[in-house]
Amino acid sequence: MSTRAVDPSGEVPPSVAERLRGRLRSGLGLIGPRHGRHTLPAEQLDALALPIGDDGVVIGVDAEGQPAVLGLNRPTPYDVVLIGGLWTAQVLALRAAATGARVAVETGRPQSWVQMVHAMGGGQNGLAVYEVGRVPPQGASAGTPVLVVRDCGMRPPRGRVVSGPWQSVLTLLPYMSPVAPRLIRQARLVGVQRISPDEAADLSRTMALPRADVESLPTLADGLTLWCADRDRQYVMTRPTDAETGLLGNPRRMD
Repeated sequence: MSTRAVDPSGEVPPSVAERLRGRLRSGLGLIGPRHGRHTLPAEQLDALALPIGDDGVVIGVDAEGQPAVLGLNRPTPYDVVLIGGLWTAQVLALRAAATGARVAVETGRPQSWVQMVHAMGGGQNGLAVYEVGRVPPQGASAGTPVLVVRDCGMRPPRGRVVSGPWQSVLTLLPYMSPVAPRLIRQARLVGVQRISPDEAADLSRTMALPRADVESLPTLADGLTLWCADRDRQYVMTRPTDAETGLLGNPRRMD
C-alpha cells in the first residue's frame, strides 16, 4: 500500500495523474514523449559526415571548377570592397536580387545602371538607383535583406547608409586610390581584379599578399577575381549566364 507525503500544512500534494488532468483543463496540452539524448563518442567524430553548405550568391567557379558562393545576407554588418570593373559589380547585384535581396545602387553614373533597372521592372522588383549621398534608409530585415552597391568613383564619400544587420555594402573602386587602404582595412572581404604592377605592389603593402599573388594580379583575365578574407584567398572566375550576357555583355575589366 502506497502512501502520499503530507506537507507541513497538513495538505496532501496532488498525484501525477491529478497534475496531468490539471494541465489538460488549463489548456497547456499533452506532455510530449521522452526520448534519449543523441550522443556520439568522441572517437567516432571522424566518421560523422554532415551535408553542410553555404547559401548566398554564386559568384563563379574556383580553381577546381566548384561553385564559389558569397553569403551576402547576414545578421551582422558585412562590408565588401571590389577593386575591379563595373561588369562584375553588376553581375553580383543581379544575382543578389535573384536570391530575394533588395539592391540599392548609389552611383555617380546612373546611366550605366538604367538598362538593369528597366530589365528588372523599373525599380519595382529589387533594384533601385540613387544619386551619391541620396540613399534613404532601407529597412533591412531577415525577411528583406539589402545589398547597397556604392559605385562612387575613385574617392567615394563616407556613406550615409552603412552596413548593418541584414544589410551588406559593396564598394566598387575602379583602381587603387588614396582611400583604398582605409576601405580595405574596414572590409570583411576584398575582391581584386586586374591592376597594374605598381598598384599590385601598393596593395601588397596594405594586405600582405604573397609574392605569387602580387605577380599574378597584373595578368588576370577578364572576369577573374582574387577574393581575400582574413588569411583566406581564392581565385574565382565569374561566367555570365545567357541572360546576363544579353543584358551586360561579355566579362570585361575596363568600363
